[in-house]
Amino acid sequence: MRLLEEYYTLSNGRTIPKIGFGTAPLKGEEAYQAVRDALDAGYRHIDTAAIYGNEEEVGRAVRDSKIPREKLYITSKLDASIKSYEHAIAAFHESLKRLGMDYLDLYLIHAPWPWNEKFSDHKEGNVAAWRALEKIYKEGLANAIGISNFDPDDIQNILDSGTIVPHVNQIKYHIGHPQKATRELCDRHDILVEAYSPLGRGGVLTDERVVAMAKKHGVTPARLCVRYVLEKGALPLPRSSNPTHIKANADVDFTLSDKDIKTLDSLVIDTIEFGTPKKD
Repeated sequence: MRLLEEYYTLSNGRTIPKIGFGTAPLKGEEAYQAVRDALDAGYRHIDTAAIYGNEEEVGRAVRDSKIPREKLYITSKLDASIKSYEHAIAAFHESLKRLGMDYLDLYLIHAPWPWNEKFSDHKEGNVAAWRALEKIYKEGLANAIGISNFDPDDIQNILDSGTIVPHVNQIKYHIGHPQKATRELCDRHDILVEAYSPLGRGGVLTDERVVAMAKKHGVTPARLCVRYVLEKGALPLPRSSNPTHIKANADVDFTLSDKDIKTLDSLVIDTIEFGTPKKD
């Protein structure tokens, strides 16, 4: 479990734990218990969002853990439907209130478009929301700011219009779904890629090629998926409500060979799409 104590360094010099715990779509007591189990297993990086409807449970789990706040890394996200400066500021403070915290380690724009209007153009609104995040960051209310589900065009819009380069882009990233153009642009601007759904929402775990490689390394397909993301220099956010799986998903202190990586890089695996679906 050594990797739970390792960090990436963001472009602003701040550090972020290399593995995080995702909480979507957990709600209520299931969300509370999953976060408690993750913290007990050694996770110190917890990822939530306004739209998940579990910020209050995440905050309560953090407080009940008795782990000092400064030893934890907490992320939340601006609802994707909010595309104005004033509403973004207000939504951030509402998230803080629900979490029972006075700052966040990372705050993200959850998507470049509202969930019911995927691929619609909201570039002006994204710039307005990003100005709000810049203000939040400059005031010390968030230690880092970023975006989520942004493709190259939407990233470039922020780069062209903002004064701060996003520190993070959280995207659906897993074996068989490399998002090469997005990844290349993020790498070029030192934007850390966080990988939600590193297990492909379960869709990668039954691929016979993934199963065979996992067997070769004596690990589960889920552990192979998490390790692959780390080998690619991205930050995995596995999620489970099963305490055994929560612990196992961070037990990835093994390495993949260059040949292994090349093989996995060559795969194309269709999985359930959520935040970054494929354009027709």
